[in-house]
Amino acid sequence: MHSLGIDRIEALLNGARDVRVTVIGDLMLDIYLIGSVDRISPEAPVPVVHVTEELMALGGAANVVANVVRLGAACRVIGFAGDDSHGTHIRDELERLEGGLVHTDLVTDGSRPTTAKTRVVAKRQQVVRFDREREDDLSVAATEAIRAAVLRAIAETDVLVLEDYNKGVLTPVVIRTAIEAARAAGVPVIVDPKFRNIFEYRGATVLKPNAFEIVRALGTPIMADNEDWLEDARCRLGCEYLLVTLGEGGMVLRSNNSTFRVPAVAREVFDVSGAGDTVTAFIAVALGAGATVREAMILANFAAAIEVAKPGVATVSPEELKDLVLHLREEIRV
Repeated sequence: MHSLGIDRIEALLNGARDVRVTVIGDLMLDIYLIGSVDRISPEAPVPVVHVTEELMALGGAANVVANVVRLGAACRVIGFAGDDSHGTHIRDELERLEGGLVHTDLVTDGSRPTTAKTRVVAKRQQVVRFDREREDDLSVAATEAIRAAVLRAIAETDVLVLEDYNKGVLTPVVIRTAIEAARAAGVPVIVDPKFRNIFEYRGATVLKPNAFEIVRALGTPIMADNEDWLEDARCRLGCEYLLVTLGEGGMVLRSNNSTFRVPAVAREVFDVSGAGDTVTAFIAVALGAGATVREAMILANFAAAIEVAKPGVATVSPEELKDLVLHLREEIRV
């Protein structure tokens, strides 16, 4: 055990500028229609929202990319964006991310829409969400294009991220191609999985399911304080490190010989949207900068606390992270 002090944190954050991350996964556009409610519709027992503002933000794998470059790392993104206005917006926003640090390698298909999630918000409360998406796998041609892009990227990356929202990009063949190529090149693989393909990610360096996904996958109640249960889960999922995010319960990390748990940082929660993407990005960049998995987990836990205090999907800067650590003034043991 040793202390993770502000000097070490600053060194890791400074090292982020030399890190190259490749993100493969499901890109989304998050849309917010914000307004007020002062009456019920005469047509049905539903509120009438007077929309006064419309915001759009990068979501899913695109939000991971935004968080990676906010830390100063370079990022290649491989995925799908439709031939529609939402796909155009995602491409434009990725190109606008700071420092020209993003390289996009996106496939498209005129018959498939860009994944878009629209939230109607009134008085800081979400009234309804409606989604435009498809969950079947990409076509054979698009999948082959994704595989080829992955193989090109591995030689120029320090960390590989697989961000799975079950929207068709991370098919079993793409997953296996990515993990096998990364392992052959000595590149760590960080996976944020969903239930459908979770057992395909064997060989991942860090598998980061949330409590809901791991319960669905294993079919047993979660026992985050039981080392035998955690080790059995890690072995069944075939990863080097199993990192389970527990919401208000913090995070728990299991390797082949130890368990490490951190509590959630006490902060006001405004909106949990995108918190998992922030955690994934911080773990990837920190590992690329030379952090241990425990150190990366601690930094990601702080970053999540900052993100959930913001409205909507948001990124977290190095300055915000350092300010929170200094504010808490607590010794961090790893």
